[in-house]
Amino acid sequence: MALHVKKGDIVEIVTGDHKGATGRVLRVVPGKNCVVVQGHNIAKKHVRPSRKNPQGGRINVERPIHISNVLPVNPKSSGGSKVHYKVNEDGSKKRLAADGTEIGVVRKAK
Repeated sequence: MALHVKKGDIVEIVTGDHKGATGRVLRVVPGKNCVVVQGHNIAKKHVRPSRKNPQGGRINVERPIHISNVLPVNPKSSGGSKVHYKVNEDGSKKRLAADGTEIGVVRKAK
């Protein structure tokens, strides 16, 4: 499945408890078609005492969200937008929002 978001993108969550919220993509998990969005879908995780966490206890972790539930934010309209791609004559590939605004370069020209 082609992924329409990359690490570092600003995305809008379109379904679920955090519907309408925006955040930065921290990690993309292509094997499960999920993304981890900063500050959203937070869960408690119980950890044992270790060198990193000598007390142990409960920590907050961001859990993955399915990639179909997020849309990249269009810089022009500041809202989520579907994505399509355009390959230029020089071989570069760009991501475009539905209205034609450039979201980012996927592949640079050789």
